[in-house]
Amino acid sequence: MSTPPLTPDTFTVAGRTFSSRLLVGTGKYKDHAQTQAAIATSGAEIVTIAVRRTNIGQSQDEPNILEVLPPDRYTILPNTAGCYDAKTAVRTCRLARELLDGHNLCKLEVLGDQQTLFPDVVATLQAAEELVKDGFDVMVYTNDDPIMAKRLEEVGCCAVMPLAAPIGSGLGIRNKLNILTIVENAKVPILVDAGVGTASDAAVAMELGCDGVLMNTAIAAARDPVLMASAMRKAIQAGREAFLAGRMPAKRFASASSPVEGLFF
Repeated sequence: MSTPPLTPDTFTVAGRTFSSRLLVGTGKYKDHAQTQAAIATSGAEIVTIAVRRTNIGQSQDEPNILEVLPPDRYTILPNTAGCYDAKTAVRTCRLARELLDGHNLCKLEVLGDQQTLFPDVVATLQAAEELVKDGFDVMVYTNDDPIMAKRLEEVGCCAVMPLAAPIGSGLGIRNKLNILTIVENAKVPILVDAGVGTASDAAVAMELGCDGVLMNTAIAAARDPVLMASAMRKAIQAGREAFLAGRMPAKRFASASSPVEGLFF
């Protein structure tokens, strides 16, 4: 007897609906060919691009990443990586919108320092308010503070993206309870962003009820990025299905898995 197909499980952000809950970045790959292969294998539909570091039309003399990641196939999510103040971040988003013919979806990140790459939440909130007023659909990178996550939602961000751990660290989710609290109190999509190192980290994020996971280094820095992209695709699906299925309650002591009454002898 064949297993009936699962009901399509999509998520929506800023009025756009997606089937894949894995979002990927384009940095740190050895070349555009590897970038294209890994992202195709991941099944991702949303691809984030650092506008200050990657050519999306700023230079006519350099390869354009959009030639291998065409906007008619992927939803391009320009981000403000490398911005350390609100003014620069806002300017970067406006440049991206111009280069992408009025594309309003953006990923906002305003960093606090170069050592930790933690978000400057005060500047992030300031930039988010300005961008929302300017008509942007803002997906925002922040820390794992439930209060700040709620503030960013309240100013109009269409998705909140708390870090799992420092960018590029591969440490996995350091504070599951904070992520869970953010998820439980949110009315917009919550996507873990930064710090994922391997497939189990992605699965845990999804098991906590996150709507998705954004990653870059975990795939690009793997020994085999294309194979890791495949692993991440499966991990996202497994974690999501586990969340929907509802895990068994954790117990301190053992509980026999077979009946303890009505024994044959």
